[in-house]
Amino acid sequence: MLVSSKKMLQDALQGQYAVGQFNINNLEWTKAILQTAQENSSPVILGVSEGAGKYMGGYRSVVGMVKGMIEDMSIIVPVSIHLDHGSYEGALKAMDSGFTSVMFDGSHYTIEENIQKTKEIIAAAKERGISVEAEVGAIGGEEDGVTGSGEIADPKECKMIADLGIDMLAAGIGNIHGKYPENWAGLNFEVLGQIKDLTGEMPLVLHGGTGIPTEMVKQAIGLGVSKINVNTECQIAFTEATRKYFDAGKDLQGKGYDPRKVLAPGFEAIKQTVKEKMMIFGSIDKA
Repeated sequence: MLVSSKKMLQDALQGQYAVGQFNINNLEWTKAILQTAQENSSPVILGVSEGAGKYMGGYRSVVGMVKGMIEDMSIIVPVSIHLDHGSYEGALKAMDSGFTSVMFDGSHYTIEENIQKTKEIIAAAKERGISVEAEVGAIGGEEDGVTGSGEIADPKECKMIADLGIDMLAAGIGNIHGKYPENWAGLNFEVLGQIKDLTGEMPLVLHGGTGIPTEMVKQAIGLGVSKINVNTECQIAFTEATRKYFDAGKDLQGKGYDPRKVLAPGFEAIKQTVKEKMMIFGSIDKA
């Protein structure tokens, strides 16, 4: 069932759990995540970066693939197609293409320009029933060419953006994309608490969900985080499983070169990773 992210995140906030946004990169990723969500009766958000959207042939190709799978695989749990770290132009294009949720990442603009552009995206989204995520304080690391240094968001700026009428707010609290360095200081829960106090019932988003210790994740959920983004962890699991397939020489046995066989171990690895995350986030049986 294709929906916006709004209701599933409001339900998560009230129920003290988080919905996972799992980024998709191709058919295998999409199928694995949808299947896992259905098997575990969990709502799910399919994240699509601008680069991944282009890689998969364009936004309309992505929407067509997801809609087709939902129908053919009898997926009845709530599913949202969400543009991840969208530019202003990218967000408008994704909405035109059938995405049900978009993130406008204006964190690299001045707060004034971020506010103005966010207002315009909200106006375009609301008339179509599309949910909007905005960001304050750039998330660290690099994802698809979008680089941030891991800034700590200003809680007052978070309130300014939240008051515009967005549906979810991504705030930098020391989290980063990709693998976390050994000297990582951890999440800043003091700032997260201040943001929660100022933004009230606004579902908060935690980017860079790969590698954050489980206890920290649960503490963040207790402070209003209702959406957690995972990408790198699925990529690593997929790559490791695929490498084992080749290291074992399975591609040389029978029709082991068939791409459906080559990609099968990685597919199962994604499913396992997604299920583990859904268990930690508490979204199983919440659909």
